[in-house]
Amino acid sequence: MKSQIRVCGIDDAPFEFGNRESKATVIGTIVRAPAYLEGVLRFEVSVDGDDSTANIQKALKGSRFCEQLRAVMIDGIALGGFNIVDIESLSSALGIPVITVTRDKPDMKSIHAALRKYFDDADKRIEKLSRSPIIELGTAHNPIYVSMAGIGIEEAREIIRSTTVRGVIPEPIRMAHIIASGLMRGESRGKA
Repeated sequence: MKSQIRVCGIDDAPFEFGNRESKATVIGTIVRAPAYLEGVLRFEVSVDGDDSTANIQKALKGSRFCEQLRAVMIDGIALGGFNIVDIESLSSALGIPVITVTRDKPDMKSIHAALRKYFDDADKRIEKLSRSPIIELGTAHNPIYVSMAGIGIEEAREIIRSTTVRGVIPEPIRMAHIIASGLMRGESRGKA
């Protein structure tokens, strides 16, 4: 793999929980490994909706960066609450790997319970989640939890390693988080 691949990191900005009429702002960073920021994308998804996959695809395909990207990394598998990304479909549509990364192990039992409690289409959302098994990936520090599409674990590990400078979160995701947080709050805070 080329050492300076371009990766898009995606994270959502803080949003109003529970207001399904609202939108969540999403930031995409275009980063040349390991940590050279080359561009920023901004788009929206519906809070707790089902348009995250289509909106990521539209934002990337409409971008001047699309042809240069070698992977997409997302902070978790959902944006704007429970707007679950179908990473298999996204990877297939873009023709590049999609990797989700989280610092903490998702509590799938609690997630399924929340989906069943609050969503009429819970079974559809749970099925989408189940297509993307979560794998614990050891790092020099704490483990991270990843799911992937269009790529094997070893190549995913190499992309994560090549885009992580400090800590455990890859720079494309970390930068997207900082920009999204600063954009909405006036100052960034919190960890990706």
